[in-house]
Amino acid sequence: MGSKRRGNTFTRFLEDIVDDTKDFVDDLIDRAKDVEESTRDAVVDVADDEEGDGDAKEAAALRKQLDELRAKIDQLTAMQQKPSE
Repeated sequence: MGSKRRGNTFTRFLEDIVDDTKDFVDDLIDRAKDVEESTRDAVVDVADDEEGDGDAKEAAALRKQLDELRAKIDQLTAMQQKPSE
């Protein structure tokens, strides 16, 4: 027995075009999802980096305030240790 040969009809031609178009659209959607996910990850990474910089700036500001407070405490301690004139 011979194999069945697929006829080249106009409807089969249209069917092939529709199938190829669906495959193409599916591929585009998959790639768009990948781009969206990569973009989201990049934005999250940038946001985390910016928050880290904010934490460093905040820590530096706190250190400065702490140094100023220590200087004032040292000044008050020195004033208390001086004999009254």
